[in-house]
Amino acid sequence: MEIINRNDIKIGMRVKVVQKQDQSSGNLTEGIVSKILTNSQSHPHGIKVMLENGIVGRVKEIVS
Repeated sequence: MEIINRNDIKIGMRVKVVQKQDQSSGNLTEGIVSKILTNSQSHPHGIKVMLENGIVGRVKEIVS
């Protein structure tokens, strides 16, 4: 799996995130980024974002 850097993520972008409670199952939730919560350039588990619907998770995929 490729590491996604903070620079790759923009507000309004459609992404798939893994929520804290879904980390063991790997279940992904799709949504649109409303806020980037991770300050560092990269994170081993993914950049943490908040989606427009209020869900917080770490970005695993960028949807084109």
